[in-house]
Amino acid sequence: MATLKVTHTEDITINGQQHGSVSEKSIADIVDVYKRTVTCTASQTTTIAVFGDTVHSAACAVDEDSVKYIRITNLDASNSVELAVVGDATLYQVTLAAEESHVLGASAALMLAEADTSPSFGTMADIASLQVNPGSNAVKIEVFIASATPA
Repeated sequence: MATLKVTHTEDITINGQQHGSVSEKSIADIVDVYKRTVTCTASQTTTIAVFGDTVHSAACAVDEDSVKYIRITNLDASNSVELAVVGDATLYQVTLAAEESHVLGASAALMLAEADTSPSFGTMADIASLQVNPGSNAVKIEVFIASATPA
């Protein structure tokens, strides 16, 4: 087992005043890492990760109950992509501009997508997959998932 150390750093000085910060998090008991760089074909949706009840539930599945950290990074220097975080019955989408990342914690009971502007703060759902559509440009995406010992 290992400990994953995640550090987010913002470094900016405006008018001689430092406004950046550093946030560090340690995640213990990591035993599996899923790291993949995927070339996403222009105008096609590419599934970059699949989650399930067990690792043998689907080809290349990640056990949703053991995931502790997820990072998706758009490696392209100039083109954005749309990232879909797909649950069992709903999804949410975000745009990742060039060289931006989207970071998530555990994949179980993580998301709730709603069609209005009044959050219900209801029951969270598991992630079923992560999908990327790069629009009219082929781009490279990196996905990094760290998991602890399966329950």
